[in-house]
Amino acid sequence: MHEEFKKRGIESKIIAPRRLRRENYGKDVILLGTSFPFNVGGTQGDFCLNFNPFSIKKALDKENFDVLHFHNCGFPSTFQILEHSKALNILTFHANLEKNNFVKSFPGFFYLFDRLVRWKTDGIIGVAPLCLEFFKNYKGPKTIIPNGIDLDEFNKKLPKLKRFSDDKLNILFLGRIEERKGLIYLLKAFKILDKSYSNLRLIVVGDGTLKGVCQRWAKRNKLKNVVFEKGAKEENVPQYYKTADIFCSPAIYGESFGIVLVEAMASGIPVVAFANEGYKGVLEKGKGKMFLAEPKDYKVLAEKLELLIKDEKLRKEMGEWGIEEAKKYSWPKITDQVLDFYRLCRKAKKTKVS
Repeated sequence: MHEEFKKRGIESKIIAPRRLRRENYGKDVILLGTSFPFNVGGTQGDFCLNFNPFSIKKALDKENFDVLHFHNCGFPSTFQILEHSKALNILTFHANLEKNNFVKSFPGFFYLFDRLVRWKTDGIIGVAPLCLEFFKNYKGPKTIIPNGIDLDEFNKKLPKLKRFSDDKLNILFLGRIEERKGLIYLLKAFKILDKSYSNLRLIVVGDGTLKGVCQRWAKRNKLKNVVFEKGAKEENVPQYYKTADIFCSPAIYGESFGIVLVEAMASGIPVVAFANEGYKGVLEKGKGKMFLAEPKDYKVLAEKLELLIKDEKLRKEMGEWGIEEAKKYSWPKITDQVLDFYRLCRKAKKTKVS
């Protein structure tokens, strides 16, 4: 969205915490605080804290922002920035805090957060309906605006990765290898399919706490056509999609939106997934519904994959459907919705003050 703002002549800056590892930041990035990664409830999170609150006030006074738009608030630095903000404050949530394991671990902390949101926030965006459940008592403007993607990045013509350019049909998994991403169920489904189809290959791209467990399971079950790759750099992701014939995301819970599904669809490949709440929001209203399986049901997941494995015409049809469906999530369209919401919130704030 930052790039889309710049195209429209809107001055935009990104406020972000420093990471423990060194990274290169652009000139439009303002570094405030430090991010500490941690694991909780089978997934990875970030704890962001600014040890010098005066630096926040100094940065905000210098920039004099009209709008501060927070994304997936890095606690507790969000508190610190909101406290000093004189701008229109908009919060976008990419997760369902109502069922979030981190929230369950620190209920008192999030009670205070809820109070602060009501006091200092001028509008809330959820990337899906379930993201707004935590804020059902919030009286200010609320709306649903999904995540966006760069269609050009995934539409561009790219060759298949050479090491996978043979007569095998490639099924792709791309994501963190942790409990909620459900890779073990895809491996079980692949084991069923591997007995009937000798031309299949499962490409697993990602790292995570359960990678070793999954590698050992595949080896123990003699799945020679499962290839484990390292986590892909962002610029290499489109080529993995172009290498795949089918994309599968077996996440069992904790997904508020299916951004990986949309990326795969924009790349022109059919998708198969478990019907968690976030993925249903992307696939349930169209042709993609027939390729959803109930979470953890690896036998049905295998059946859904087999429909595409044995039918090249269906793969092409679903790939074309995905390209059209993904256009709803283009950054220009999403940015239009966000700017409209800013205007609505500004109008509501003026009315409230007067």
